[in-house]
Amino acid sequence: MSDRDYEDVTAYQLDEASEADLLARQTECTFIWSNSSGHPLGVIMNYVFRDGRFWLTASSQRARVPAVRRDPRVSIVVTSRGSGIETSKSLTYKGKCVIHEDEATSGWFYPALAAAVRPGDPQAQAAFVRHLDSPRRVILEVVPEGRIGFDSTQMWHDTPDAAPRE
Repeated sequence: MSDRDYEDVTAYQLDEASEADLLARQTECTFIWSNSSGHPLGVIMNYVFRDGRFWLTASSQRARVPAVRRDPRVSIVVTSRGSGIETSKSLTYKGKCVIHEDEATSGWFYPALAAAVRPGDPQAQAAFVRHLDSPRRVILEVVPEGRIGFDSTQMWHDTPDAAPRE
């Protein structure tokens, strides 16, 4: 299959085990929403993946928060870049975003996010939680409704002449 072209890469799906590994190892995603004119916008954000959902946070004065209140349809993109995974893998999810402003949610989420982005440093985690705990901060819960996954490992297997070289 080394003469295969890349017109259709749908065969290179990310399997469930690789998806779980990527979501556990990566801490950053691109969060995408639509502004009031329908134009898509995205920013890089840290996340926690828990119970099949993405959890993120932002101050409520950030443009994405009123936009999500108006239209909860969002997308999340996660790549393996920077995660320690050697071959390129990516996931794109579409879903609905729920905004939380309650102490029960922030009580578990802030420490979980701090542990994800400041691993092995309890003092830095505690400081991060203190800085997150602010009056206008909200928590964004993205409930996935669809997914596209890509695993370049399979593609390089099929086209070894084009694979990255060490």
